[in-house]
Amino acid sequence: MNIIYVNPDEMRADVLGCYGHPLVQTPNFDRLAAEGTRFDQCHVQHTVCTPSRCAFMTGWYPHVSGHRTLWNPLQPHEPNTMRYLKQAGYDVHWFGKNDCLAPGAFASSVTNVYGTDRPAGQSPFLFERGQPGYYSFLRGPMNGPSRDELLYERATDVIRNRRVDDPPFFMFLATSFPHPTYHAPQPWHDMYNPDDLPPLRPVRGEGAPDFHALIRRYRDIEHTDEAVLRKVMAVYLGMTSYVDYLLGGLMDALEETGLADDTAIVAFSDHGDWAGDYGLVEKWPSGLDDTLTHVPLIVRVPGMEKGHVVAPPMELFDIVPTTLELVGIEAQHTHFARSQVDALRGGNADPHRAVFAEGGYDGHEPHCFEGKPSDGVAGDPNGIYYPKGLQQQEYPESVCRAHMVRTANHKLVRRSSGRHELYDLSSDPHELDNAYGRAEYDGVQHTLEYRLLNWQLCTSDVTPHEADPRGFPEGMVR
Repeated sequence: MNIIYVNPDEMRADVLGCYGHPLVQTPNFDRLAAEGTRFDQCHVQHTVCTPSRCAFMTGWYPHVSGHRTLWNPLQPHEPNTMRYLKQAGYDVHWFGKNDCLAPGAFASSVTNVYGTDRPAGQSPFLFERGQPGYYSFLRGPMNGPSRDELLYERATDVIRNRRVDDPPFFMFLATSFPHPTYHAPQPWHDMYNPDDLPPLRPVRGEGAPDFHALIRRYRDIEHTDEAVLRKVMAVYLGMTSYVDYLLGGLMDALEETGLADDTAIVAFSDHGDWAGDYGLVEKWPSGLDDTLTHVPLIVRVPGMEKGHVVAPPMELFDIVPTTLELVGIEAQHTHFARSQVDALRGGNADPHRAVFAEGGYDGHEPHCFEGKPSDGVAGDPNGIYYPKGLQQQEYPESVCRAHMVRTANHKLVRRSSGRHELYDLSSDPHELDNAYGRAEYDGVQHTLEYRLLNWQLCTSDVTPHEADPRGFPEGMVR
């Protein structure tokens, strides 16, 4: 069986039609869900690209082996799903961005990496530096196809040009949309009228993590008109519909070549995006609200259940043992993920399961920061990420380490700064009212803190399956 990972970057779950958005049009994601299984509460293990990708390729939490930053991808000696598949005889085709493997790890894990053979469209700036909105990531419509569209064209070419005697393939479509910059080709850029959108989640005050107000200050969003933020969300939804359009072309190619009956599709994202909610844009390394952790996961496997929905929480890195079990490969490393193959056959998942995520860096590890002191605090003020790096250098406690435990009804976040969070998701699904420390939640808080501590104890490291001799090398002893 062939396998395709469809991994749009920074796509939160609640912007898809099949996840309940009242406005956005995503007919191909909806079609995929109707033909397979949709996991309603899938959460990532980190809300930054590289740590999340390392997790969903290994089944390791980011703290297990130091993959907690943008700068520390998987090394050649470390396991990953693609390496297992390549060793089993699969052709592994990679399209798009990396943020997962160190350069030396590609030879053992990937057969081909595909780029583009013509330039992508560009988009105009809407604001001058110094104007509110300049650092909002919002631009005008693109004047041509995106790089993602060109990569999807190459992927469909690979599908259409397959020969009968070719080995099975694994295709990793690690594309960029709807990651900011917020822009798209027409008609998607202006597909949604900001005035038609549901209300944005309001700006938070007391009880919010300190980085909320700091991000608005450093990006000058506090002086940006709400109409700009509503346009940010509208364009983000348009980018999502654009990704859906690209997915449709891929699915059509599978149908037309007869490969759909022997190809599993796993569609998900590495993390979400605020896209104007809470008065914020993009993401933050220690942000752990559902807009950042809750992502789509839709799996279609030929011959398995159709139109199935799994309601309990699960973790994105569960795709590691799930993928391997589907093709009859047993992992040869210790991991913490759970196979969801039974769910794909129509079963359910553990309703009492807690899911975990983490993020952030502390002051003793400045090499982890996205704005590194070695690169200079000031950097280039024209750069769109300038405020992010500057904030991390001037207020390092705002990006301190954080761990999250989430059940179906509650979420706890503990931070090394002491600014903790607790939410009753049944009555406060948008996480607006921080209940940490309230007497009426003592029992819930104690239970979640115990579960978080137990998780930290049980996942603190992994030991290799292979044993080494305990003696000296032959010829070493005199």
